[in-house]
Amino acid sequence: MKRFPAYAMVLALALALPAAAQTKWDMPTAYPANNFHTENIQQFANDVDRATGGKLKVTVHANASLFKAPEIKRAVQGGQAQLGEILLVNFENEDPLYGLDGIPFLAASYGESLKLYKASKKALDDRLAKQGMKLLYAVPWPPQGIYTKRTLGSVGDMKGLKWRAYSPATSKIAELVGAQPTTVQAAEVSQALATGVIDSYMSSGATGFDSKTYEHIKNFYDTQAWLPKNAIIVNQKAFDALDKATQAAVLKAAADAETRGWKVSEEKNGWYLDQLKAKGMSILKPSEQLTADLRKVGNFMLAEWLRKAGDDGRKVIDAYRAM
Repeated sequence: MKRFPAYAMVLALALALPAAAQTKWDMPTAYPANNFHTENIQQFANDVDRATGGKLKVTVHANASLFKAPEIKRAVQGGQAQLGEILLVNFENEDPLYGLDGIPFLAASYGESLKLYKASKKALDDRLAKQGMKLLYAVPWPPQGIYTKRTLGSVGDMKGLKWRAYSPATSKIAELVGAQPTTVQAAEVSQALATGVIDSYMSSGATGFDSKTYEHIKNFYDTQAWLPKNAIIVNQKAFDALDKATQAAVLKAAADAETRGWKVSEEKNGWYLDQLKAKGMSILKPSEQLTADLRKVGNFMLAEWLRKAGDDGRKVIDAYRAM
């Protein structure tokens, strides 16, 4: 009887068995590959790959290379991308809840921001579920400050600034202080500064560093006004199509990414400000008058937000303040 070599039998068996199905997901983000949010997302993708033994592959498309920032939510909702990263405050015009963490001085520290997230998470889950999506995790940006060429002693000094707006809230701030808002997404900040489209904006140290704002502006007022969150959302049908073990692996990787992301954001805040300082930027403490003026702006915006958000919004704020 003719015997086949052992390796030939193994090969024949391998060819006879169906190949293990592999699922591939695209994940657009709006920020550079070296931004801490994107690095955290890449680690999330790597963790999913490893935990599923390669059954689920997530390809991260950084710096708005697949979809621009305002397009990502709709792309995930419509299934053009299976999951993606969005800045929640960009979508306040869809639903007031998305703009909650863009209200100045409502939650102005990492501790307060985490409480606000916990108070609003169920409502956020419910909103996304109605749109066919699921929240995997969320991570805050460092506290927001003001980049400007001017010396600011009060909000009166902000009148006439060519102000970068990236959300309804930042547009509203411009309106209230007499600045001129122009919508500019993160990937376009450097060009907008270089061409004079904008001469000021409100954001974190991370955005100033990523966009090399220090090449055009030398003042950063560290107002620590709010900490907007990026949310990682997944198309519900795409998630439901995964087997239970793969779903569990995604949720575990997401929970780890959320914990890691909050920690890194806080750690990187000081690092970003040090980098801006090293590049010649002045990191300035806002005057008492400027802070008081901005808090008035925040109080006005909160009252306006509560009118729009109704009972659901009031419940979230009450829950936050009770923590």
